[in-house]
Amino acid sequence: MTVDVETHLQIDAARLWQSLMDLASIGATPLGGVRRITLTDLDREGRDRVVEWFEAAGLEVRVDTIGNIFGRRAGRDRSRPPVVAGSHIDSQPSGGKFDGAYGVLAGLEVVRTLNDHGIETEAPVEVAVWTNEEGSRFTPVMMGSGVFANAFSLQHALSRTDIDGKSVGDELARIGYAGRAPLGTPIGAYFEAHIEQGPILEETRNTIGVVIGALGQRWFDVIVTGMNAHAGPTPMNLRKDALLAASRLVGEVNRVALEEAPHGRGTVGFMQVSPNSRNVVPGEVKFSVDFRHPDDDGLAVMEKKLRAASARVEGECGVTISVEEVVYFPPCRFDADCVGAVRAAARASGYPAMEIVSGAGHDAVYVARVAPTAMIFVPCREGISHNELEDAKAEHLAAGCNVLLHAMLSRARRN
Repeated sequence: MTVDVETHLQIDAARLWQSLMDLASIGATPLGGVRRITLTDLDREGRDRVVEWFEAAGLEVRVDTIGNIFGRRAGRDRSRPPVVAGSHIDSQPSGGKFDGAYGVLAGLEVVRTLNDHGIETEAPVEVAVWTNEEGSRFTPVMMGSGVFANAFSLQHALSRTDIDGKSVGDELARIGYAGRAPLGTPIGAYFEAHIEQGPILEETRNTIGVVIGALGQRWFDVIVTGMNAHAGPTPMNLRKDALLAASRLVGEVNRVALEEAPHGRGTVGFMQVSPNSRNVVPGEVKFSVDFRHPDDDGLAVMEKKLRAASARVEGECGVTISVEEVVYFPPCRFDADCVGAVRAAARASGYPAMEIVSGAGHDAVYVARVAPTAMIFVPCREGISHNELEDAKAEHLAAGCNVLLHAMLSRARRN
């Protein structure tokens, strides 16, 4: 693998940082984070700002029917599919200012750098902003890239509603981003720069994570049904305590993940207890299980162990337990050539780098189904993300953007 690295060609680190801070001012929170929920007025304001920057950089902007935004810089050969960088700008309710936004603005900084130096590419270069990556208001998560990659239909996505009954389709129209550009246009190569959202790069003192793929994910909804009972008169041995059973299963989820080290992950992040009264033995508990693993066999083993544990706990606690799979993302292996371009760019630029597997889902996982894809990770402080305290060093963000620049050039300049 070779990469077009001109030692003089570097992005403008100060400009990248300022763009990140300017976007972060839209929906800024008191603790230094961002609350820019998808398809809200603040999301519209953020989108408008990014579109203004795209147009100022000479990009031709189009918006597709799920609201994904694309800014294109023409290449010498207009018939070639573009080399694309992208991510998202929607946030968690108490999110950070780098998650997603970095990938979009790093792509924009690549374009600005090419403009500064008068560099013409063979293939067009594009920057993408994907709709509703976070899924904090509407499900499914990674909606825009999922529709783009035909993981689910446009009609299904547009019909999804939030807790107030407002639909994606109506909200896209309300904020002015119900576009008309066609879905699924060809991509020659896709690169996504992102903060790691974990502690590995920081702990190993690496500046660049060469992301070779992403963990597969299987999500389950679990319902434990026991019986409501008075906390005083009901003897311990006669209770059908749904929360006791659920608590035992939470421990089992943790055990199962530890048995699949080093890459197994198991999380219970959502729980509802009914009737949720101080002096009532809980009769029903609903909770989520999130399993992650780098291969399907590992995911299958984790599910098997969860179901076996559920059957055992049913007998121990006198309850019934249902386990329903609600999400499946297969393990993702990124394109070897694109990964090689990232690796070569990091090496040529002199940045300490390591191969890494993404534990989180990203738009790149869906784009990889339809185009050669790779990701670039940079460290974030203490691995903190989806949190207002999320932070990253300007020099690390610049390094990742420089790697993005040269990886994209290696694909956009091919004959």
